[in-house]
Amino acid sequence: MGQFLSCDWGTSSFRLRLIEAETLDILAEQTSDQGIAFTFSHWQEANKRNQTAREIFYLNYVQEKVRSMEKDVSMSLGGIPVIFSGMASSSIGLKELPYGTLPFSANGKDIPIVFLQPIAEFPHPAYLISGIQSDDDVMRGEETQLIGVVSQLKRGIEDQLFIFPGTHSKHIYVTNHQVTHFKTYMTGEFFDLLSKKSILSSSLEENRNIQKWDSFQRGVQMATDSNLLNASFLVRTQSLFGKYTKEQNHDFLSGLLIGTELKELLQHRLTQIYLCCNSHLKPRYEAALQQLGIQKAHVYSGQEIDKAVIRGQYQIYNHMQNS
Repeated sequence: MGQFLSCDWGTSSFRLRLIEAETLDILAEQTSDQGIAFTFSHWQEANKRNQTAREIFYLNYVQEKVRSMEKDVSMSLGGIPVIFSGMASSSIGLKELPYGTLPFSANGKDIPIVFLQPIAEFPHPAYLISGIQSDDDVMRGEETQLIGVVSQLKRGIEDQLFIFPGTHSKHIYVTNHQVTHFKTYMTGEFFDLLSKKSILSSSLEENRNIQKWDSFQRGVQMATDSNLLNASFLVRTQSLFGKYTKEQNHDFLSGLLIGTELKELLQHRLTQIYLCCNSHLKPRYEAALQQLGIQKAHVYSGQEIDKAVIRGQYQIYNHMQNS
């Protein structure tokens, strides 16, 4: 395979890239905020009118992006394989696939992947990567990123934790090159709910460019020795009493929730912690780890994490081809 199309389709975002297989260099890219949730909602509306097949509806959208990319690179991309990961294989994705189970190898050989034949509407051989489930948790997408990250590590993988911040943050534990368990934290979703749909909303104003970390650090520290349900109400009183500005309150709540997520790490003995983040959350998680006194975290750059998705997809695909 000389080239392939990497499609990372999340709940709230879509990213399609043309990849040189030998080097994994990105040759072209199409992105949008039409994630799986948005696409599923639109398919439901379309299905009420004309009974549109869900798989065709989703693939038509991808093909639109392929055509736009063809204009960018001035060449036909017909027949080039597409590798899908993320929420594309979920219950609201283009085709629901069963989850793989724990434990699984961190080199990607155990990850379920399904081949989809080319069709007239989508003339590409396609490969759909599924997710992983435990007895009480699930993930789709982070397992592919993890495999891409692990493939670049020079040292052994023993008793290590990989943190993937987001709407639903994932903590993935790896022992002896096996993923043994993982946990989901609804950190981002709780922040969205509290900051936009609760009594606290009028006391906050978004602040993405932190210059002073005092209020954020106070939130992290308070998370270690306070009850979250009580401490979160301080956002309200700090505004009423003029103790914090709305921007400071935004940072305080962010620190409180991220600190609540990370404080469990103080109870574990881990060889290494890897922070895997390509968003504005990266400096916040770095600051929170430092505030908690966790010095053994290796922080990946956003570019490294973006590339990890591609490496993971390609590695899972190669295991399928060689099995």
